[in-house]
Amino acid sequence: MENLTDQPTVEERRATVRDALGVGFAVGISGFAFGITAATNGLSVPQACVLSLLVFTGASQFALVGALAAGGSPVTAAAGAFFLGVRNCFYGLRLSALLRLPRRIRPLAAHWVIDETSVVALAQRGPRLARLGFAVSGSTLFVCWNVTTLLGAVGADSIGDPDAWGLDAASPAVFLALLAPMLRTTSERATAAVAVVLALVCLPVLPSGVPVLVAALAAPLVLAVSARRGGGADAAPEGPEVAP
Repeated sequence: MENLTDQPTVEERRATVRDALGVGFAVGISGFAFGITAATNGLSVPQACVLSLLVFTGASQFALVGALAAGGSPVTAAAGAFFLGVRNCFYGLRLSALLRLPRRIRPLAAHWVIDETSVVALAQRGPRLARLGFAVSGSTLFVCWNVTTLLGAVGADSIGDPDAWGLDAASPAVFLALLAPMLRTTSERATAAVAVVLALVCLPVLPSGVPVLVAALAAPLVLAVSARRGGGADAAPEGPEVAP
């Protein structure tokens, strides 16, 4: 059970809402890039909007559209998008224990389990702030992403190349900015570095989405090396707990 005496302060709630809104708006504008990319690569406006409503994971959406634009079959394109989205299942396992949401709303909440909402939730002190951060970032990002997808798809002809605006870099940039402060120990930083190397090595030779899954091997590799050296995991500096 949650510690009933561990109530968030008003300042903590405000800070969580502020940060979650910032993430939601900053990443949500990337929907412009997806809408433009989808429309300029043969998708209709309704098709682009349905993808954002039902898929709602930007990397998988871009992978799907990119594969179709390159001449890939729908099955191959969907498979690549699926593999890229598998990482959200691992986020869901961690968030399920942290958020402790009622069973009746878990299927709806699962739709918002993506990189940014996961990092916002995991960065909070305790489940109450985690739920607040997840709800605010998820709702803000979902609305912004879908509205800007529509605007980008409708105005694709007049807006031009989305890469020239830099919107395609907004989502990964925000995610890295959120993730970096959470890498507090040597083991965590080593895991992140190994994951980046694995992803970059695999990127030119494996289908879209698979390098992300290969990068997940970084954690057991680092743990195996640490165990062999007899060091174990480094102790994190004192600070607020991510989970109760």
